[in-house]
Amino acid sequence: MPKIIFALLLTVFTLFSPLVPHAYEATAVRRSAVVQAVEKASPAVVNISYTHLQKESASPFSRRGREEAIDRFFEDFFAPYHRNRQPSTTLGSGVIIDGEKGYILTNAHVIEKSGRITVRLQDNREFQATLTGSDQASDLAVLKVESETPLPSIAMGQSHDLMIGETVIAIGNPFGFSHTVSTGVVSAVDRNIRASGMVFRNFIQIDAAINPGNSGGPLLNILGELIGINTAIYEKAQGIGFTIPIDTARRVVSDLIEYGEVVEAWTGLELQEVRGSLAQYYGAPQDRGVVVVGVEDESPAQKANIAPGDLLLSFAGKPLQNLDTYHQLKRSIPSKGNISLTIKRGQTHQKIELTTTTYPLKRGEKLAQMMFGIGVKKSETNQGVLIQKISKESALWQVGVRKRDLIRRINDKVITSLESFYKTLIKFRRQKNLVFLIVRDGRGYYINVESLLAEEKLN
Repeated sequence: MPKIIFALLLTVFTLFSPLVPHAYEATAVRRSAVVQAVEKASPAVVNISYTHLQKESASPFSRRGREEAIDRFFEDFFAPYHRNRQPSTTLGSGVIIDGEKGYILTNAHVIEKSGRITVRLQDNREFQATLTGSDQASDLAVLKVESETPLPSIAMGQSHDLMIGETVIAIGNPFGFSHTVSTGVVSAVDRNIRASGMVFRNFIQIDAAINPGNSGGPLLNILGELIGINTAIYEKAQGIGFTIPIDTARRVVSDLIEYGEVVEAWTGLELQEVRGSLAQYYGAPQDRGVVVVGVEDESPAQKANIAPGDLLLSFAGKPLQNLDTYHQLKRSIPSKGNISLTIKRGQTHQKIELTTTTYPLKRGEKLAQMMFGIGVKKSETNQGVLIQKISKESALWQVGVRKRDLIRRINDKVITSLESFYKTLIKFRRQKNLVFLIVRDGRGYYINVESLLAEEKLN
């Protein structure tokens, strides 16, 4: 009897043993590059939620002055959030980019409203997060959580070499379904979208499924590298999604962590666009170009020996055709660093290295005079700054502003000191119109004021 049982067991083992290695081989084949990329990145993808009081008809991406244009563009994407004022929890996504320090990258509109921000990892651990910095212009924000042990993270890859048609992977929390994966291809790069008079620049266009809740989640390449932050879908269309390139995000994140906001690089160049006969005079290619009309004292441009009359052909290593291209490239460079320029001076071409820096705070006093014809001093209450002199040629004087009036706010920035006033002017120095909150005898009123400087100045 024992011999019979042994024979039966031997027969069963012989019959089924080939299936064991076959099963392992099948699993290895099924673990495709997409599966491996998801396994690598998923632990670093987080669910973001927070509680706030929503205002009626307010989308998570709305802002005063620009909300109508943005809302129309993203209306379908954010439709679930248009509700009456009530306590609610908004869901979005994020990705841990520094597990040692607890930094998380997401969209600015995901965490725009104030409240208690909670992040949940794939292993269901939860942390309370604080906002390190947010930039509405790029729609990026950085959160920070405290953990006793390092968190899983994913390093930033690169997006400048993306190929049309290459496979991409999106991970997020659409409609609250945690760690949902979708795949697709890169449909286009450097996509600029016009909507309601606004331009949304440099998106990566993908056909991977993106839904509400995917915002702030990572876009990966087939190697599992972070190449973008998923942002939105195009209204009234299917299979069209947009992602912020990681090369753009890297520069923004650096400033958000260091300064809490994006600080634009200062070159000190005063530029003018040239076309037609003027372009021909300067020898601009294709009858278009950008010429230097002025250089600020002690600026990086002056230190690099750039002079008025120089024709700017390239900036940060990229061809330059007009002012719009210049400002677009300038937003992508670090606030402190070395960049290469090509100029045409006379009949010769020269390559120049320019070291950018931040706009000096000590120039704030001069900037106030140049922009609005005013001089200010610290207020006794530390609530705003007092106007101590004002030019009768300025727009402020023409709308009734006088000495001893108090400036409490400029655009969305509350003025609490001379430093905050000068920082605010520096931040908005290229903006043609600014909204001031002026206080006189305890009563405040808002005015829209035009700067004395043209928009293309003070770069």
